[in-house]
Amino acid sequence: MDLLRSLPLGLYLEQPLTWLHHIDSRVKLIWLMSFLAAPILADPIWRLGLVAFLILITITAQIPLRVWKQQMGWLLLISCFAFLLVSISADGLAVSHQPRLPESQIVLPQPTAYSYIITKVGVLTVTRRSLDLAIRVSTLFFTVVYSTNLFLLTTAPEEITAGIEALLKPLRRLHLPVTEIALTLTLSLRFIPLVLEEVQNLVRSVTTRAINWKKLGVKKSLQIWLLVAERLLENLLMRSAQIASAMTVRGFTSPDQHQMQWHQLKLRRGDWIAGICLLIFWGLRVLYGNFAI
Repeated sequence: MDLLRSLPLGLYLEQPLTWLHHIDSRVKLIWLMSFLAAPILADPIWRLGLVAFLILITITAQIPLRVWKQQMGWLLLISCFAFLLVSISADGLAVSHQPRLPESQIVLPQPTAYSYIITKVGVLTVTRRSLDLAIRVSTLFFTVVYSTNLFLLTTAPEEITAGIEALLKPLRRLHLPVTEIALTLTLSLRFIPLVLEEVQNLVRSVTTRAINWKKLGVKKSLQIWLLVAERLLENLLMRSAQIASAMTVRGFTSPDQHQMQWHQLKLRRGDWIAGICLLIFWGLRVLYGNFAI
């Protein structure tokens, strides 16, 4: 078992370099915020369009198929499962009510072909409200997770922190520690692979011992996993101390006095094109998004 490969979410794709890699991190951050905000109060057609747009970006960027399968396979499966589950669920609370019309009153046929119930198979019923809710839940889950993952896939951790620091510079007037926040985020992103590596090593150490979990029982099994968790915490604290010692040896005092610029931000032609496309995106959102108030 290799956690660094079996859990591809949030990992940076170094090769091959796609056109998404060359877009400035600030522009990609604004696009990411747009993908997260655009589904709010949007109709189902717009939400489905966002999903199709994300898939189109992935295809045009020519991301390798093996990465594409890892990134999107389980996510599409979970989104489809959520769609099916919500679509056949009840679209309201099971509240008993008193009918307003007497039972003996003749119900007139409806003059139009409108039907609130779309389909009904046995006890499974799909209504217009449940279908709308299923589209909202499944597309929102896919959009939020995959847009964030696509951003992390094509943006190096140093570019992310540099872009966030550049966008948060105006907050320095409010005496907010923008540089400290960027440094903390950089160390956190660099620490994620170390956590996965430690978890992977501990799981392998437990697996190689061929423990018979059935004979141990629940109580002793929990004791073993508690020991593993304690060991994991000790290893992570040791790694943190090593990183702190390495920074101290190199003369690092504070982010304001010891500036470390990993990535130079510069807007290029492709960034301006992406900015224009962003304006068109929000124009279409306002005109055709149909705010569902």
